Amino acid sequence: MAATQLEYNQSWKLHESRRFQRVPVTLFGRCMLESRREYPCRTLEMSPGDMTLMAPVRAAIGEKVIVYLDQIGRFAGVATDHTEAGFALTMNLSAAKRDRLADQLTWFANRHAVNLPDDRRHERIVPIMPRTLLRLPDGQETIVRIRDLSLSGVGLETEARPDPGLRIVVGATPAIVVRHFAGGIGAEFETPFRPGEIDEGTRL
Repeated sequence: MAATQLEYNQSWKLHESRRFQRVPVTLFGRCMLESRREYPCRTLEMSPGDMTLMAPVRAAIGEKVIVYLDQIGRFAGVATDHTEAGFALTMNLSAAKRDRLADQLTWFANRHAVNLPDDRRHERIVPIMPRTLLRLPDGQETIVRIRDLSLSGVGLETEARPDPGLRIVVGATPAIVVRHFAGGIGAEFETPFRPGEIDEGTRL
């Protein structure tokens, strides 16, 4: 029975890999195994049909897994493979959720390309009141200085070094870390501001 289940899972995994293109993406969350125990995890690769997780435990092949990802929600799947850092699982999503996830993954995969250090697609300003509160992924909060601000992102002077791809909150504005620079970090807003919504008097 075990061999049959393994063969089925391997066949399903191959089928899924042909249907969907995986992209490297870092999203943090938690995974729950059939034991009902939860563990921290993060994605390494993901497609609308499967994901590879880095986790402190490995689900058994064929085990049902629930994954909660901070930015895109809950997913149910079945573990199909073990990796050095964790395990992979397949998901059976509705067509609507699969399409939405494909759009989200495209955005996550491309965000670095649209916010490189020399990006000037939006005019950058320096706010009159540059101090703001930065909330890090682990919940810690620190006062930082806004070096520059645009419709799409912000440069922060800080000693904190959250990894690129992590979600932070600048004041009350959610953002994703996209780069480090000497003395600080650059982040892209999850929802860009519209023209006219920010100026030198803006406080995040």
